[in-house]
Amino acid sequence: MVQALHALNEIRTGISAEEWQIRVDLAAAYRLVDHYGWTDMIFTHLSARVPGPEHHFLINPYGLMFDEVTASNLVKIDLNGNIVLSSGYDVNPAGFCIHSAIHMAREDARAVMHLHTDDGVAVSAMADGLMPVTQTAMVIQDEVAYHEYEGVALDLDERSRLVRDIGDKKLMILRNHGTLAVGATVSDCFMMLYTLERACSMQVRALAAPALHQPSAQSLETTRRQGKMLMASGQLDQLAWPALLRMLDRKDSSFRN
Repeated sequence: MVQALHALNEIRTGISAEEWQIRVDLAAAYRLVDHYGWTDMIFTHLSARVPGPEHHFLINPYGLMFDEVTASNLVKIDLNGNIVLSSGYDVNPAGFCIHSAIHMAREDARAVMHLHTDDGVAVSAMADGLMPVTQTAMVIQDEVAYHEYEGVALDLDERSRLVRDIGDKKLMILRNHGTLAVGATVSDCFMMLYTLERACSMQVRALAAPALHQPSAQSLETTRRQGKMLMASGQLDQLAWPALLRMLDRKDSSFRN
């Protein structure tokens, strides 16, 4: 316990207050992914850019379950995958490949989150991808991009194609692989990812029916415009994120350590 407290204090005193807050938020996002049952053991990643000119970002320590991630054990790395502030753990090279691509190319991508959920992967393998058959899917329909599967993401050459395919959108379905979201903040990114994952789960359940009710073209267009306004407003996370943090604090506040 004494050693753990020493490591926590050493990390916290050596960084800015702004970086510490981002660490707390990112650790919270890991705990929320665990809470919603979206983990794939240790094999997916959420990352956040550290403020400053160095282009450093934070990613999970490879080998820890998501409910073990804390603000102090996140690993700080540079865009070449080199650890610049260690918490005693290594990082996953596949996670580095996908996340560094988006962080390098998008100034607005201060957080990047990637999952392998059952329903997200299922939709990624469907020929039609995410279908506008629920309100949740319709709201984000203009924000979803697609990237073709190229194998386990270890080849750094794939980064240019990831960047090309996501363009300026906030969400991407990695074909036969999973889901990805970007955001200007950790909270924004998480709420975008939450919406995409919910839409995928709803679609998988809806497709169990013998037939689907198709919304009208007018309703699709109306919801598309409403979705664009909602994304621009920032309202997705302004109320929900503080409530999510309160829930985590009631459940287990150790993510703040």
